Amino acid sequence: MSILFPNRLRVVEHEFEDRSKFREWLVDDGFRSNFMETDGKGHATSPLVWISKTQSEGGPDPADIEKYLGGHDATLDWCREFMQPAEMRNVKAEPVMVDDGHSADHGYDYDLIVIGGGSGGMAAAKEAALHGAKVALCDFVKPSPQGTTWGLGGTCVNVGCIPKKLFHIGATLRESVHADANFFGISSVGAKPDDMMGQLPAIETETHWDVAKSNIQNYIRGLNFKYRVRLREKSVNYLNKLATFKDAHTVEVKDKKGVVSEITASRFLVAVGGRPTPLDCEGGDLAISSDDVFFLNKDPGKTLCVGASYISLECAGFLAGLGKDVTCAVRSILLRGFDRECSERIGNYMKAHGVNFKMQVTPKKLEKVDGDRIKVTFSDGTDDVYDTVLAAVGRTADTAKLGLEAVNVETNPKNRKIVTKLEQSSCPNIYAVGDVMDGCPELTPVAIQAGVILARRLFAGSKEAMDYINVCTTVFTPIEYSCVGLSEEDAIEKFGEDRIEVFHREFVPLEWSLSQARHDSNSFTKIVVDKQDEERVVGIHYVGPNAGEVMQGFGVSMKNRLTYSQLVETVGIHPTSAEEIVTLSITKSSGEDAAAGGC
Repeated sequence: MSILFPNRLRVVEHEFEDRSKFREWLVDDGFRSNFMETDGKGHATSPLVWISKTQSEGGPDPADIEKYLGGHDATLDWCREFMQPAEMRNVKAEPVMVDDGHSADHGYDYDLIVIGGGSGGMAAAKEAALHGAKVALCDFVKPSPQGTTWGLGGTCVNVGCIPKKLFHIGATLRESVHADANFFGISSVGAKPDDMMGQLPAIETETHWDVAKSNIQNYIRGLNFKYRVRLREKSVNYLNKLATFKDAHTVEVKDKKGVVSEITASRFLVAVGGRPTPLDCEGGDLAISSDDVFFLNKDPGKTLCVGASYISLECAGFLAGLGKDVTCAVRSILLRGFDRECSERIGNYMKAHGVNFKMQVTPKKLEKVDGDRIKVTFSDGTDDVYDTVLAAVGRTADTAKLGLEAVNVETNPKNRKIVTKLEQSSCPNIYAVGDVMDGCPELTPVAIQAGVILARRLFAGSKEAMDYINVCTTVFTPIEYSCVGLSEEDAIEKFGEDRIEVFHREFVPLEWSLSQARHDSNSFTKIVVDKQDEERVVGIHYVGPNAGEVMQGFGVSMKNRLTYSQLVETVGIHPTSAEEIVTLSITKSSGEDAAAGGC
């Protein structure tokens, strides 16, 4: 390649005495940790190929890394793309999977056994059955350390997206009643405007945890039942049993009574998701997790949320919104991996709306005091007493007891997630989708779509591969945050600061404009643009009300290489918050005030 294109490419080789020296440099000395890409951080074989920013002849320089390529196959793929005409580079290549040995007359009990009854597993099972496959789905919820269990549907339905969003809606509704209703002329019965300003007093409310919890759980139990009915309607055999691999075509299944049997299949799909990582400190078992909070039989009361993940901040947000005394213990920064500017705005909003933050601390000890209350001693030497401690310090793939070692399925030792290519594991007839798959965005719609697309490839002759790029996501904190594409920091890291322009705006949503209680509550949006690629939009960010509803349509545009000119040529819907995105004109580099005026 360097001979064919001497003005565009130069190859610099770094050789080692033997394989052990290479591995010592790569793994033990940590050179691979300098790559931004997940695959690069896990690279363990020779050769290793990357693109450098300069043509330095010296030794490997971490600061000079521009992009990780990989080994033989990945480098060949890159070379093929490099040599393609420009007009062909955006044409999708057909996915090529390793032959998994499946045949119509395989002789096993099932064509496909899905392990895991969450969103991705159920979607794949139903789609495979739709295309004529004989399918079984094994789902068994192991109790949390606090003893909490739930029904069919996985994390999202039972202990994630659905109950979280419903509690968030309740908290948002309560805040609107408190902060906004009186300014729209709505009051408690019998209330009168004051004589001086002619304003009504704020409406006082109280919350009933048991009522909200009961209504939400009743709704979810209805969903659990519907899922079982739909599996039956699609001819999927639902087995409420725990599955463990015995060999590449056999799993041992155990029901809740301990009765064990074996079933076989030509193919398997692992979709078991993840579980919360326990709090690693003395007395950490006294903390609950997101697996437990939605099932609490008593009011959470004064609560400590440990962690700065979106799960921790979302739980802290809805609990504070429901009137609880809430503190977040944060080890480093809020919402690692998200745009820093937007994350800081979320933190500032939460502080102004009742959430306390203890920064740069971790719990060192939890102990029972005064009956069921919990005393927490922090790393800075301070302590406090709480009614509830909720740990949200990360999630770990639920693969420990699957028996993957018996079938040589490779997992990432850091998070137990299954390493895949095109959702196919190192054991060719065993596949994975959703949160259990290494490098996959931990989002329910991603798992669903990946499961459906994989089932079509396996049983309907499809050649389509799942596209994991430019997936929208929303964080349901008290002020919501939605984004698609790259953060400002990641865009600069990927393209360089000189190539990036940021258009931004701060504004007051119309629904907040009357309230004196929200005088400091501004929304914010920005787009990140690659100036050297026709001003292509590489990231869109929005902090404000109804963030998910605002962002979804922009996700479609991002999939189709949205440019800045296309964005601003689009006529906005007035008056909405979404129109702020299509009217962005102030650049960060200009230094102009990003605050917006009226119409």
